[in-house]
Amino acid sequence: VLSQRKYATEILEGAHMASCNSSRTPIDTESKLGDDGDLIFDPTLYRSLAGSLQYLTFTRPEISYAVQHVCLYMHDHRKPHFSALKRILR
Repeated sequence: VLSQRKYATEILEGAHMASCNSSRTPIDTESKLGDDGDLIFDPTLYRSLAGSLQYLTFTRPEISYAVQHVCLYMHDHRKPHFSALKRILR
């Protein structure tokens, strides 16, 4: 059995979200991501977390759709995109 439990835990710890509450779904079905919102302070963190989640989709295919959507904004990420990224982590 292929497992990335330790890797997933390291991602959560790196994002300081190891003790956060979980969400039922990895993506908000009520809203759409767009080009609005304020720019993110640390683009390196966004790209690092998005890339880590992309690698995690090999063993967690249920997050693939949500990860694909946040990866669309790697070049121009804003606060709503970072919120969506954090929701996947939950």
